[in-house]
Amino acid sequence: MASNDVIYTLAMVISVALGPLFRDVLKDATSRKYVSAALGFLLLLGTCGHHIIHLLITILGNCFILSFFCPSKSETSNSNRQLGIAGISYLWNFGYLALFRTIHWFGISAPSPVTNAAQLFLTLRMIGLAFEVQDTRTRNSDTSTDIELKKKYCNINVSFLSVITYALCYIGLFTGPYFKYRTYQDWLNLPNNANLNRQEKFIKRALDLPTIAVAFLFFSYFFNIQYVETEEFMERSFLYRLFYMVPMFIIFRTRLYMAWIMSELMSVTAGLGAYPEDSVPKCGEGPTDYKKLDVALEEEKEGRKCEYNFETIHNIDIYGCELAPMTKQGLRSWNMTVQYWLANYVHKRVPQSMKAYRVAITMTVSAFWHGIHPGYYLSFLTVPPILMAEESMIKAFRDGKSAQVQKMFDWGCWFFKMRGFDYMCMGFLLLKLSSTLKYWYSIYFIGHVVMLLFLALGKVTLTFRPKKIKDLGDRDNFKSFEGNKKFN
Repeated sequence: MASNDVIYTLAMVISVALGPLFRDVLKDATSRKYVSAALGFLLLLGTCGHHIIHLLITILGNCFILSFFCPSKSETSNSNRQLGIAGISYLWNFGYLALFRTIHWFGISAPSPVTNAAQLFLTLRMIGLAFEVQDTRTRNSDTSTDIELKKKYCNINVSFLSVITYALCYIGLFTGPYFKYRTYQDWLNLPNNANLNRQEKFIKRALDLPTIAVAFLFFSYFFNIQYVETEEFMERSFLYRLFYMVPMFIIFRTRLYMAWIMSELMSVTAGLGAYPEDSVPKCGEGPTDYKKLDVALEEEKEGRKCEYNFETIHNIDIYGCELAPMTKQGLRSWNMTVQYWLANYVHKRVPQSMKAYRVAITMTVSAFWHGIHPGYYLSFLTVPPILMAEESMIKAFRDGKSAQVQKMFDWGCWFFKMRGFDYMCMGFLLLKLSSTLKYWYSIYFIGHVVMLLFLALGKVTLTFRPKKIKDLGDRDNFKSFEGNKKFN
């Protein structure tokens, strides 16, 4: 195991172990606020060393933006100015992220991979915070009565110091989950008598770890990405080269599964992201039924117990990743809180005039967030055409068909979905343009060829199909897919 993996593991284990401190010892919001920030600072200092300066510069820049570019409470809402706040936040955070990754070009030592991970999630927190401030100002200007509960449970009020403590909160510094400032605020004020049932939820989530760890260690022993760049590998048979991307994706995703499960566990032990089940919490968003949330919290004040869950910080749906038949469903099950951030602060914010390019823009932002290596862009920009090909095949061969035909289609689609992820994963691992293209060339760009064939096949079939048949079909079951419950 590489030294960076050791550092990651130690940081996550320490973070999980620190959780009970915030439920069993610290009983007030002020203590939780400053202790969680102090612990985060110490973790960053211990793992990042002098590179922590990049994180501190980023944080102070965001404090300045929110202090000097945010309209005051007394000002009337101005959508253009609010958009400017979010835009400035984007420019600052992504601009510094670009500098952070290229600073070695100027003779300054490159930050460590651990620092890079911390910088990534800090970027999400700070941009998300700017949008929360923007959305709060928008809601405050709305005088309709039906928005009062949303104001009560979604609005935030930040200060210079609270931006710093939120940024430094030890939970999710290196692996996520991403959580909103409002989620962080609710955690600080979480009642001490809340019925979280942390032990049961911890055990239920941790049960997946041993199997995933064994799979990771087994495949890591026999396969490694360095071998792909050797001449010996290129002399192997086509089928061997084609097969090799399968275990590489297994190694890639099991490693991330472990990190994301640990990130959920550190949230569970501390109580972060816990909300009453009746409020229908959703990943990243938090409560969505504010009336029931209001009732549950009022009843709790009167001494009644309500059940809590941690859906807000649910970061990985392994069954969805592994068994979802469609690419879109697989993507939504992967690193779910980051998916939430991309959906809410990129995809939904793209102007209506550019609606047709939303997916491509979102994938480009995601690629840039991950890094500046060409392999990321080659992989992420392969996603939109794959989704187009899949959509074309669904319309042509699944919609309006019998249950048996749909089931057979789903199994076939699942197989090709997983191979598509295998194919794109190589760009993530090889990173360099030459290395990625060399590998894809060695397997004759089979992922792109199959994708284009499916796209053409679906389009041609739909073109020659009678119109009345085209209009048949109900695909709502795709949208309600949950884990492996609907794929059996």
